Amino acid sequence: MMATYGGQFTLTCKRTGSEMNNNPSAGNKAGGLTTVLEKSLGGIAKAGTTSLMDVYEYAEPVTAKGLVFMDTPGYDPMAVTGQIAGGANLLCFTTGRGSAFGAKPTPCLKLSTNNALWQRQRDDMDLNCGTIVDGEETIEQVGERIYQRIIELASGHRSRSEELGYGSQEFVPWIMNSIM
Repeated sequence: MMATYGGQFTLTCKRTGSEMNNNPSAGNKAGGLTTVLEKSLGGIAKAGTTSLMDVYEYAEPVTAKGLVFMDTPGYDPMAVTGQIAGGANLLCFTTGRGSAFGAKPTPCLKLSTNNALWQRQRDDMDLNCGTIVDGEETIEQVGERIYQRIIELASGHRSRSEELGYGSQEFVPWIMNSIM
């Protein structure tokens, strides 16, 4: 399992002349996030309680098994491009605002984090996880649904993004030399 980590904040901020309270995404701000640090803490929370096995630089080949972090930007297409370059062969992409997203050549399982989003974009999402917040299902029940869908995708079934043809425009490498 690979999770995105917001990176070495102080070093990156020093090199780029940016601030710790910067948030690169207007959508994140509209959704209530005020800093990239908050976004990163959300990513950490999604990892649950399992042990962190290793930390990787952007696009570095991942060799550890289990939960790992990769130092990536907070911009989803860049983060995912790095994860795929590092060896991810299936992605679970959580969204609370409805990102129309795919990640060719890697299947991308889109998880709606709330029922309102699911109702608005159910044709674009793979699974609704908002049932946890609304008390309709437990974390374990939704986890089992996610697990079963991962098995289906790994067995050749197509994700909604694949069915809709998303993913050709989302390849966005992070040009790291530009901040050095």
